[in-house]
Amino acid sequence: MPYEAEKNIVLDLYEALSRAEESAVPDVISKYCADDYLWRGFHPFDELHGPSDVGAQFWLPLKQSLTRMQRRMDVFMAGENEMDGFTSVWVVSMGHLMGLFDKDWLGISPNGKMTFLRYCEFNKVENGKITETAMYFDIPHFMMQAGLQPFPPQTAAQLVQPGPMTHDGLMVGPQPAAEGERTLAAINSMISDLGQWNSGLSLEDELRRTWSEDMIWWGPSGIGATYTIERYAQQHAGPFRAGFTDRSKTKHICRLAEGHYGGFFGWPNFTARPTGGFMGMPATDKAGEFRVIDIYRRDGDKLAENWIFIDLLHFWKQQGVDILARMSELPRT
Repeated sequence: MPYEAEKNIVLDLYEALSRAEESAVPDVISKYCADDYLWRGFHPFDELHGPSDVGAQFWLPLKQSLTRMQRRMDVFMAGENEMDGFTSVWVVSMGHLMGLFDKDWLGISPNGKMTFLRYCEFNKVENGKITETAMYFDIPHFMMQAGLQPFPPQTAAQLVQPGPMTHDGLMVGPQPAAEGERTLAAINSMISDLGQWNSGLSLEDELRRTWSEDMIWWGPSGIGATYTIERYAQQHAGPFRAGFTDRSKTKHICRLAEGHYGGFFGWPNFTARPTGGFMGMPATDKAGEFRVIDIYRRDGDKLAENWIFIDLLHFWKQQGVDILARMSELPRT
């Protein structure tokens, strides 16, 4: 079965983490991850090296904060990485880590209520061990559930995001190879269009080349989610293009697809220079990095749903705004 061994290693890690006592967390990471393990996470974690650091700095504090934490997956897939000539295998999961927010995390005060950390994770598996992970997560959404407002009101919807409309994203078993090839082709066509910003078409007609009319763009908190090509153009794509210049070429570390799903991540994906207006913030005229994961669902030959993870805390810190450092000054709901 394609990718069965790699998928099982990741699933076994998840099960072991869910059962582990706090003191055993670093040992669990060590059992499933290589000694030279490279872990990439959003600000303030950034790059961590080795199982012990990942266990002690990320997983242990999070498990201590979210009592009885559950992993609630919406997408689970694996595939060969197009970016290295389809030689490495990566396993991807996406969903939420949910628990009772009972203890401070990153300076965010607990509220004792169910709280969701939206996440997506790419794991490179080699010789029976996880050697690299990109673990991206929506900290601003976590903050908003705790009653904080890290950003001004935005154009799109802020909400706990559901999984795929078709409920078929958990691909533990094998998928037809041809379906994954179609999905990867659709993603690559969209990337080609996105990289131009000067197709000669209206934004809506450009989007119609690769997106279904009823597309859903599940964007990160601070930007939000939006539905249909028309509203996506109004509520994100149009304002984003208007608010930036000097967008660099896209650089992905991993891009893959399986079945009707696929995605990629970069470190960073691209850089761009804000000229004003993005997320209600003034122009800084300073290029910033966008660390991004995108996950897609294909319907026919078009992309129908897209879940996006952007390290907005890292981007704005580069612009001189440290959201976590000014926690006490943030408005509350």
